[in-house]
Amino acid sequence: MTIQSRSSESISGRNIRKISVAISVLIATSLVGGCAANSGVSKSDDAKSQEVVERSTTPQAQVKPGEELLPPNAKPGECYARVWVEPTYVTKTETLQVKEAGERIEVIPAKYELVNETIEVSSASSRLVEIPPVYGTETESVLVESATREWLVDTKPGAAPATEEVLNRARTHGINLDAARAGMCFHEHYLPAGYRETMTEVEVSPASERISIIPAKYRNVEKRVLVKEASTRVIEVPAVYETVTETIVDKPAHTVWKKGTGPIQKINEATGEIMCLVDIPATYKTITKRVIKTPATTKVIEIPAVYKNEVVRELVSDAQEVRSPIPARYKKVKGKEKIADGRLVWHEVHDKTHSMNTRTGAKICLIEKPAKYKNVTRKVIKTPTSTKTVEVPARYKTIKVRKLVNAPQEKRIEIPAEYRKVTRRELRQDGHMEWRSILCKTNMTRTRITDIQKALKKAGYDPGPIDGNVGARTMAAVNAFQKAKGLPVDRYLNVATLKALGVSTK
Repeated sequence: MTIQSRSSESISGRNIRKISVAISVLIATSLVGGCAANSGVSKSDDAKSQEVVERSTTPQAQVKPGEELLPPNAKPGECYARVWVEPTYVTKTETLQVKEAGERIEVIPAKYELVNETIEVSSASSRLVEIPPVYGTETESVLVESATREWLVDTKPGAAPATEEVLNRARTHGINLDAARAGMCFHEHYLPAGYRETMTEVEVSPASERISIIPAKYRNVEKRVLVKEASTRVIEVPAVYETVTETIVDKPAHTVWKKGTGPIQKINEATGEIMCLVDIPATYKTITKRVIKTPATTKVIEIPAVYKNEVVRELVSDAQEVRSPIPARYKKVKGKEKIADGRLVWHEVHDKTHSMNTRTGAKICLIEKPAKYKNVTRKVIKTPTSTKTVEVPARYKTIKVRKLVNAPQEKRIEIPAEYRKVTRRELRQDGHMEWRSILCKTNMTRTRITDIQKALKKAGYDPGPIDGNVGARTMAAVNAFQKAKGLPVDRYLNVATLKALGVSTK
């Protein structure tokens, strides 16, 4: 119930203020039109008043803050003034490119030099020379008859050897045949051994070979020789530029309140001024800059090589050797070969322990014969036949040749971009009307003015004499304090300034 009553009281209070304002407007209109002939109010005036009251009590369309006819959220005992707040701008500096970065190309030409170059006229080759074999003689002892150590039936030449059976029987009967010395004899029955004549082939000249030389073959041919190497030449193609015009915003479109008259009007009840909202169009700047259309480049031109024909001697086939074999030579030497053993029956001839009657009539004798050799002289190869390769050096000719020392090069030099600084103002906040709580005759007492002057002086601002009157020096100190503290600056003593000074608004 309490909340509803307060709300209804607030609504009724606002309606009463709106009615009073409407009546004031009506009275002002009647005075201008010369409609104040008598002290009473006519029926037409009553009708107009009733119309204004009805319009004021009719719900209004939603408006922006500061554009209401009456202050919003007003408190009893406070005064308000609607003031114009100028638009604020910020100055910005932009750097714009007026010419793009590019590059310039310098061509460094190729460097050449004439040098002596040796070319081959006749190829290197070789030829073969025969080296005959070197022969020598050497004497060799050839075994004609092998050395023998055997048991024979007699010491006479041609005596038959003793058989193993007889030797075993003699060994069995206590004769130490191993300890017998050469020349010892035993009685034995002897069947002589058989021999035959042999022929042995002895090499007197070893196999060798004969070498024939086939000389190398040549021919004269025409050969293409490089005199000047192929090269290249670099040509600079300069960059192509074009001029481009660009339009940029210098000051954006905005709206401002200006004093004047017109179909759309805002009436400041505190000052009685008529304010109009005016659209200010955007302004533009035109800048011109030079840009690269085609970058600088280079073109390479090929320079062909130069050749010259020369006659040279060319090897067709190498020298060759043909080897013919020479067979070895041999000589026949006669020899004697044992072909059959004799049959032996033995008895030791010096053994006197036995009578002669027990002898078998055979005897064996240990005979040793040295080997027989024959010296044979033969021809031998000390160094075999061979060939020697004789190198035939190549023949050369010196000619002048143009050689490339340094290839053509390109040197790119950077051209920096060009820029220009453009300054423009940008709207930070549009101008607007706003209601500010101020001191007026209702709440502006001498005591409060004195408190304000003392607070200004304490804060370091000179308000003039502290006399409780608002003069030019007091308002100058108030405005200086407002600017220093970032408070709204106007020609009123607003409540925000009082709070900053620490002065009570009640």
